[in-house]
Amino acid sequence: MNLEIMTPETRLFEGEVKLVQVPGIKGSFEVLKNHAPIISTLSKGAIKIITEKDKKETILISSGIIEVKANHITILALVG
Repeated sequence: MNLEIMTPETRLFEGEVKLVQVPGIKGSFEVLKNHAPIISTLSKGAIKIITEKDKKETILISSGIIEVKANHITILALVG
């Protein structure tokens, strides 16, 4: 899956991932390969990423929006 995480100022992450866990407005959820299409709002918390090379990364956000479609994940976020 391809993941892009962007803020109004910069691109925080772009690359191939195995798993993404996000702080949804109604609770945390994970996105894996072949996830159904979804658009959701995100609340304050951590985006946890496991890359294709099993590297773990965490990005803290204050809010955002996620779109998942055809194994492409786009997250527009505010940090701080």
